This record gives sequence, structure tokens and C-alpha cells, in this order.
Amino acid sequence: MIALIQRVTHASVVVEGETIGEIEGGLLVLLGVEKSDDSAKAARLAERVCHYRVFEDDAGKMNLNVQQAGGQLLVVSQFTLPADTKKGNRPSFSSSASGDFAERLYCEFASQCESKVRVERGSFGADMKVSLLNDGPVTFWLQV
Repeated sequence: MIALIQRVTHASVVVEGETIGEIEGGLLVLLGVEKSDDSAKAARLAERVCHYRVFEDDAGKMNLNVQQAGGQLLVVSQFTLPADTKKGNRPSFSSSASGDFAERLYCEFASQCESKVRVERGSFGADMKVSLLNDGPVTFWLQV
């Protein structure tokens, strides 16, 4: 399971012209699910995302997590994250999870995060338009 996290001052996701998720300050989480993932990995990644220290403290050091910083999460499914891009000019999605399985783990991940911080979600499998203002820029790739 992969999470590409971006510290943002704001982020939103739009489906068919309607804003379905929006946050002011926090983390945009692009989430990719692989065939080898399971509920334990979803829980572990949720724990890592919610406790990853990417926000500045009073001394200007990245010592605060999203909860401590008073931020929120916008979780968006990202089918392309697990793509194999090592060779050729076209990505291979052979390691990406099937739709139903990926959606279940996406929901488990988001639910785990909701027990710690406010979470907004994208729409799994939809054609989404994601807007964000990356703060820093600060972007990290987390994988479990």
C-alpha cells in the first residue's frame, strides 16, 4: 500500500463539476492499493500517515504530525501509484489491486484515519479533478 502525502494549505476534489471533498490545511493523501495489500497494511499505513511529522513546530522544525498541527486529511484513491515504470514507455498496472478489493482497503484506510483526524474523501474510481496548494513544497512517499 502506497501513500503519496503532500502538506497543503488547501486541497479539494471535484467530480462532475461538484466539490465532494475539501480541506483547509493538512495533508492530501493519494492512496494506491496493491494486490499484496491487506487490512493490516491499511491500518499500519493509516498510523504512519497520521503520525508522520511534516508540520513545523515553533522552532521551524518538522516535528508535528497532522493531528498536532490541527490539520485534516483529503484521501483520494490513486490507481496509478503502484504502476511499474522501470522500463518501456508505458506503465504496467500488474501489481495494482482489483477494483472491489482496492475500494475495500481504501475505505478501511480512510476509516482508520477518521479515528484520529477529520477526513474528507474523493470518490473511488471516479474521474476526479484534484486541486491543491502544496505547502513548502513538502511531499513524501510512504509505503508499507
